[in-house]
Amino acid sequence: MGQKVNPICFRLAVRRDWESRWFASKKEFPKLLKEDYVIRQYLSKKLKLASVPSIFIERASNRVRVKIFTARPGFVIGRKGGELDKLKDDLAKLVGHEVLVDVQEVKKPELEAQLVAENVALQLERRISFRRAMKKAVQTTMSVGADGVRIQCSGRLGGAEIARTEKQRAGRVPLHTLRENIDYGFATAETVYGTIGVKTWVCLPKEETV
Repeated sequence: MGQKVNPICFRLAVRRDWESRWFASKKEFPKLLKEDYVIRQYLSKKLKLASVPSIFIERASNRVRVKIFTARPGFVIGRKGGELDKLKDDLAKLVGHEVLVDVQEVKKPELEAQLVAENVALQLERRISFRRAMKKAVQTTMSVGADGVRIQCSGRLGGAEIARTEKQRAGRVPLHTLRENIDYGFATAETVYGTIGVKTWVCLPKEETV
């Protein structure tokens, strides 16, 4: 039987680019990899409410450049750039050297699979019916111009005793076609009954690139 593979990894070097762009020797690689992980974990936690679908990290010699894609740049930058300066200082303390931070606005957050998944997870945490949350997310994404969308929720849905998986889809989502620009996102909803996993696949129109 065919198994699900992460659509972003599957399309690397064909349709998508790596989110960490640097090269290191065998000796340096583990240290820099851990540094990337620490930066991503810190930013994900710190900017949880800033709608951040992706973080790009580039390195050249000893300089690290972090590019944050966000639907709410004002939240990240803050008044007169105060929040951004604080973020740079915190990252510098965390990794032990200077970190350059760029902020880029996401023009269509409804087409970002990660943001769609986070939105559904947030609604589930607020005790909104999972069917209603999924249906609304599917309709919104399709209305913005996506070719197709698929949302899957797994766990104790609606407080049921036995965990199950529910899906909603619209349009076309060809996961096997490498030429297709498929975006994938995953989020976890921490509910009273336990955690619910939300997976989202969005088939972007030809001209859209993530």
